[in-house]
Amino acid sequence: MAVNASIFEIMGPVMVGPSSSHTAGACRIGNIARRMVDRNFNEVDFYLHGSFAKTYKGHGTNRALVGGVLGYEPDDDRIINSFDYADQAGIKYNFLETDLGDVHPNTVRIVFKYPDRSPLEVQGSSIGGGSIVITKVNGNPIEYNATKPTLFMSYGEQKGVIAFVSGVLFEYGYNIHMMKTIKDGDNVMLVCELDEPLKEGVLEEIRAGKDFTFLKYIE
Repeated sequence: MAVNASIFEIMGPVMVGPSSSHTAGACRIGNIARRMVDRNFNEVDFYLHGSFAKTYKGHGTNRALVGGVLGYEPDDDRIINSFDYADQAGIKYNFLETDLGDVHPNTVRIVFKYPDRSPLEVQGSSIGGGSIVITKVNGNPIEYNATKPTLFMSYGEQKGVIAFVSGVLFEYGYNIHMMKTIKDGDNVMLVCELDEPLKEGVLEEIRAGKDFTFLKYIE
């Protein structure tokens, strides 16, 4: 999949670890994935593709991914001991080498498991210099690079959702940077990037207005 990234976006970040793609990018994927799912997970499976699968131990990708799902940023010294912190938190973690198909070589599918509900999945790629792109959420294809405040909404086929969401945002004076829908059968994923963060109460109004099966907001 072609990914748009400027030279400024692929310059190296401040980070812990030897590789911006394999540690900083991996940590960011884990961190963003954590923010897209419910937090009470007790086990995480990391399906590693391509060069991630070949070098995840030597480059510290495994520790960076675990650190990410614990909420750490790429420059957090705790990444080095992320396995210990996950053990202390009672979170199990598994690394599985796999072939995810025609995707970027630095790609991981993260499956969050819960004691009381079905698993949630987020797939993302590290594209260089610590930059990432999230490519799937619960099997729905998207393209999200985690640079702007973004709403993710999933729902069964129903009329008026785009008009409703746009109307609420317009009412509160927001400019929509990008809005995109992805359909998979009767399921629709709506991704809405904004130019500024949501104020308190806006998300609740959107959530209450339609029958969403999944709704997350990330700044």
